[in-house]
Amino acid sequence: MVPDFESLLDESVRTHGHLCPGQALGVRMALYGLAGIGIDDPKGKDRKKLLVIVEVDRCATDALQSVTGCSLGKRSMKFVDYGKMAATFVNLSTDKALRVVAKEEARDKAKEYFPQIGDKYACQLEAYKIMPDLELFHSEHVVVNIPQDEMPGIKAGRVRCEECGEWFYPGQGRCGHLCRACKKGSYYRKTSPSAGAGGSGAVS
Repeated sequence: MVPDFESLLDESVRTHGHLCPGQALGVRMALYGLAGIGIDDPKGKDRKKLLVIVEVDRCATDALQSVTGCSLGKRSMKFVDYGKMAATFVNLSTDKALRVVAKEEARDKAKEYFPQIGDKYACQLEAYKIMPDLELFHSEHVVVNIPQDEMPGIKAGRVRCEECGEWFYPGQGRCGHLCRACKKGSYYRKTSPSAGAGGSGAVS
């Protein structure tokens, strides 16, 4: 069973490094999303049934990882950078998926719960602990198509990019026989010619 909220928040804070409104919001979002797809034990018997897609790289994402046990390294968490405080929870055994979005108006609504707290972040932190789910989140059931090679636990063999010579996993940015960086442009710029491009590909 999923532990109680306070225990989950404490665990999330240890992972994240400090207590903030995003931690409370993320824990609440995780609990709401898990319940919505019928996952009771995300780190135990249900751990292979769950996949979470996050849409923002903020504090709440650490809480989502902490509560669900999903992570990029396990391939059970996917990051799609929409810049939205939202996440989609997928039950892989039933294909049931619920997208949960934090309501922007919840920030101001928090003042109604703790008007005596002057600091807005402290106010939000306390309010997010007790506000009803429907005041915190909008949700909708969605359909998520996950390619087989993007499923958790699946490890396809790597292929070598015909342009840069570096090795990469198919299904993770592959564009034909070119890696995504060569096909669509990379986030970095080389300062000098690379020696031994691609190497042996021995690093896992």
